[in-house]
Amino acid sequence: MNNKSARKGFTLVEIMIVVVIIGLLAAMAIPAFSKVRQQSRMKAVLNNLRQVSGAAQQYMLALGVSTCSYTDLVGTTTDNLLHNVAPVAGEDYTALTGILQSTTQLTISSAALGSVTFTQ
Repeated sequence: MNNKSARKGFTLVEIMIVVVIIGLLAAMAIPAFSKVRQQSRMKAVLNNLRQVSGAAQQYMLALGVSTCSYTDLVGTTTDNLLHNVAPVAGEDYTALTGILQSTTQLTISSAALGSVTFTQ
């Protein structure tokens, strides 16, 4: 036989095995990626709540008041303690009103994450 006339390339079975392996790897990676993305959003919302809580404490200590709202903390003047917080998962920070100085928890609801609570 003449070896020079033999064809080189992949068989259909070899290509199908590669496709199946890639499919299995994707099936394992997509849920893991989704979980990491959800955890990242949760941490971003918690960080935003931490910033709001810190600004509220500074505001209440500076003015000697026991309550404040989100709109007291943000604005265009230079004495404001917080820039407008961008929502990560559909949460509404403007609904944070009546933050008590003695309260050590802030809770906000999000369309994608449900209820998120920051505890100091």
